Amino acid sequence: MKGLIPLRRCLCLLALCLALPVHAASLNIDTGHGVRTWTTEALLARPDLQTVTVPVDVAFRQTMHFRAVPLRALLPGLEHGDRLQFVAHDGFSVDIAADTILNKKGATAWLAIEDPAHPWPALPGNKGDAGPFYVVWLRPAVAGVSIEQWPYQLARIQRTKDIAERFAHIAPDASVPAQSPIRRGYAVFQRTCFTCHTLNGEGDAQMGPDLNIPYNPTEYLRQDLLRAFIRNPQSLHHWPQARMHGFPTQESLSDADLDALLAYLRYMAQHKVSP
Repeated sequence: MKGLIPLRRCLCLLALCLALPVHAASLNIDTGHGVRTWTTEALLARPDLQTVTVPVDVAFRQTMHFRAVPLRALLPGLEHGDRLQFVAHDGFSVDIAADTILNKKGATAWLAIEDPAHPWPALPGNKGDAGPFYVVWLRPAVAGVSIEQWPYQLARIQRTKDIAERFAHIAPDASVPAQSPIRRGYAVFQRTCFTCHTLNGEGDAQMGPDLNIPYNPTEYLRQDLLRAFIRNPQSLHHWPQARMHGFPTQESLSDADLDALLAYLRYMAQHKVSP
């Protein structure tokens, strides 16, 4: 009988762990006025909590209904010209201009909160869970909101400086003309690639490898294969567990933007900076 006691205790502890809310969590927000920590419970208790319906949600690829609060209400002192960094638990990091959030065109950003009592479904394609916090948009197209500006698994939001100020070694040289495809590609890179990858050892994201050190993808992939890979990562290696998503449509990445991105990467292959 004595040998059964430790086993019973283990089973009781396991049952207790399974009974606890898996996604009860906290989100740190700092817009330059001190860090505010919001717990799942506190956010779900806010009077401005609403149910929002997102048609064809970016992450879930279907119509979703979320319990959410207006993102702007959680960002005290946010002003036009500010920039915010959104950092996820999985290493994803994206900068969003305050002007996008404060737009008057009709696009609205919401912070969706996963209720531990009613968890969201798993993400398609073996991408795991989107919780505990997820930035979703209503009418995103009117403000030019890209698919990268829907960060999920969110851990913190913080005020930040412009990317060019923080990471000088990813920017084209000042001699590159303003209308050059390289400069357009630099902007596309920030929007689509820099959220997951570093370049020349610089960047906040930790999901994917560096795209210039030691080799730039333009140095080891034919252009047609690289274009296909960016559109659909599974086209190069069939790997269902891969975390990289593609940009299959013109809405997610136009052909002109893809051309510019490749021009930027080819340029940066000649401008390596060892970290």
